[in-house]
Amino acid sequence: MADTVVTECVSEQAEKNVNVDLGSRSYDIRIGRGLLETAGSEIATLLPGARLAVVTDETVAGIHLKPFSASLTAAGLDHTVITVPAGESTKCFREFEHLCDEILAARLERGDAVVALGGGVVGDLTGFAAAAVRRGMAFVQVPTTLLAQVDSSVGGKTGINSRHGKNLIGAFHQPAVVLADTAILDTLPTRDFRSGYAEVAKYGLLGDADFFAWLEDNWKAVFAGGVERDEAVARSCQAKADVVAADELESGGRALLNLGHTFGHALESAVSYETERLVHGEGVSIGMMLAHEFSERLGLIGQDTVERVHKHLSDVGLPVHVQDIPGQLPPAQTFMDIIAQDKKVSRGALTFILTRGIGEAFVEKDVDPALVSDFLREKLEL
Repeated sequence: MADTVVTECVSEQAEKNVNVDLGSRSYDIRIGRGLLETAGSEIATLLPGARLAVVTDETVAGIHLKPFSASLTAAGLDHTVITVPAGESTKCFREFEHLCDEILAARLERGDAVVALGGGVVGDLTGFAAAAVRRGMAFVQVPTTLLAQVDSSVGGKTGINSRHGKNLIGAFHQPAVVLADTAILDTLPTRDFRSGYAEVAKYGLLGDADFFAWLEDNWKAVFAGGVERDEAVARSCQAKADVVAADELESGGRALLNLGHTFGHALESAVSYETERLVHGEGVSIGMMLAHEFSERLGLIGQDTVERVHKHLSDVGLPVHVQDIPGQLPPAQTFMDIIAQDKKVSRGALTFILTRGIGEAFVEKDVDPALVSDFLREKLEL
């Protein structure tokens, strides 16, 4: 059995709440231990009379579906359960079609709701189906991984992968509420928790130097499951909520949230999304390291900044070099072909998230492809 995050006994602590301010589409992110057991009453209050389709994967169903379903039943919510395979390969046309058909077969109406109980894959797939079926249904996120709680469940990005790249097909569809039960994270394998932590570190690196310094001092407590974990989740969600509220459809500043992702997504695509070799947060970790090294190459930061980022990600146990990925990787040109399909590419010009220091990330448009290609070739040949 895989190692799980070591947790300590914690006393009951106050629930945290983060609001995503989007006018008529505003919603709350509720953060705290034990929210799974009260989810039914939360959803019934928010969506009175709605019937639900609960979408989960085979792994999560075996651990969390029973208490969640009991909570819905206790609140008088009629619901049907749709189970999809676990893993990144589920974010595909085949499973999207299957999920849409299952929602329609359950005879859910436009005023009903679709609930994602799972990690980022389930959330992305379910949200896209909710956006498409009957031209838009209510959507609830109940994220069960750290990565989903601090990143993919917030902001309304939904979608599936294409053979051309990750998340290239989808829609913006905001949830009605996000219920982030941090006690659920006690059951995560250590590798999955670390993967999610890469996104937590990202928020410090892109715009909050004080938060990054706090993580350097408190990351062990975040892993241990005390009040620091809830604090880290809440601060991450607030950081994302602020960016999303300012740029919901990623027409400008929201691109900052992709620090490390252009390189990271290319790495995931290059290994054909084989999670035995690389999971999303590991790709982001290596990608953030590459973004800082590339920024150093361009004279934007010094080696001391690169070394500080390297130390923290390494201390946590995250990979930081492309050589940390098992197996052979394709040549630099293959990565350039993948990057050319990145969603931030505009009229063929490459856009990267670079940095002038810890917490000082910025969007750089029209990056010279030759510089990127030479940089990647060097890193792959180390």
